[in-house]
Amino acid sequence: MEHNINNKGKVVVLSATLINFMTGMMYAWSILSKTLIEQLNWTSKEASLPYTVFTVIFPLAMVFFGKFQDLKGPRITGIIGSIFVGMGFIISGLLLNPLALLFSIGTVTAIGIGMITISTAPPAIKWFHPSMKGKITGIVVAGVGMSAVLYSPLATYLLSVVSLEMTFILMGTLVLMTSVYLSTKLENPPVGYKFDVSRVSKDYVESKDLPWRDMLKTSEFYKFWLMLGLSSSAGLMVISHISNISRVQIGWQAGFVLVMLVSLFNSLGRILGGSISDKMGRLELMRYLFIIQGINMILFRNATGIPLMVVTTAITGLCYGAGFSVFPAAIGDNYGTKYFGHNYGLLFTGWGLGGIIGPMTGAVIFDRVSNYQNAFLISTILLFIATLITFTFKKKV
Repeated sequence: MEHNINNKGKVVVLSATLINFMTGMMYAWSILSKTLIEQLNWTSKEASLPYTVFTVIFPLAMVFFGKFQDLKGPRITGIIGSIFVGMGFIISGLLLNPLALLFSIGTVTAIGIGMITISTAPPAIKWFHPSMKGKITGIVVAGVGMSAVLYSPLATYLLSVVSLEMTFILMGTLVLMTSVYLSTKLENPPVGYKFDVSRVSKDYVESKDLPWRDMLKTSEFYKFWLMLGLSSSAGLMVISHISNISRVQIGWQAGFVLVMLVSLFNSLGRILGGSISDKMGRLELMRYLFIIQGINMILFRNATGIPLMVVTTAITGLCYGAGFSVFPAAIGDNYGTKYFGHNYGLLFTGWGLGGIIGPMTGAVIFDRVSNYQNAFLISTILLFIATLITFTFKKKV
């Protein structure tokens, strides 16, 4: 009986990871937006705006449905979220214009991704001891980063054989056929479930569960929120524009290769970031990530050849991905797992801040001067501010 329950926890983790893998097609947005610009003559701002609206609505949906998931369980929110993600892309193919995409991608798909996010990591970490938060969170969210390995070549291939409209429709249909089924495997552990403590340090002490009202009374939450927003803006700027950055900065048309590269290192960063932070400490790792990413933005700004462009893209994905496992784990450490879905959603409104700053900064600057040099400079400054915030925490968070 105990063996079957433990296996069920592994099934939840695997299903959650695969759901994130199948619903992470927004990581191929730079390829789709590049096509909107080249084939339909959209401006860079018009092609970036659906993604920017998406990054605002997505975390807001996490806040709203996070509480619902805490009360009703992850299965129902996972199924509904998968339907929303798929239908958002299908509607985009049927109504392909700037205003329609603000609704289909920016709103419908964003709500779906928000529901998926709070339906995958929260139940997964509840099946394992709290000292493994970083590792389990990293595994689950790595699925999102890996998705570009599927959708980048898939989108590139589909665009070469069918219309842009049909590309949206086929990608949405693929999600509906897979993620709805996988969502039926999501569930929380039974009441009275006991963790395996055989490999856990005797010094480990679990945090008290705090509901969102009490969490918002702590200054640490706002610091985490601001650091997430400032640091993620750099990664989001690069991810949403990488195809165009490679074309403009080094004249390389094979930007889909960099999309796949940033995806691979994004996933690697999520796994390594969570596991390393379990041992090093969340705040210490955040500080290193901000510093490395800040230096990397300066290098990115001066990348004039393929080798340096490849290296800086990989580092961007690594640091950005690590944040996706370290920040949620930090919230779980400080405020417990009972209300994790809602608390997790509130934290990720900070990611929405990064989604406004990063992609739109790159788009506005490119439309004005036809390059991204100042966008990299702004990202460096924001990462420096995030680094300074890490020194304002008490010694033991």
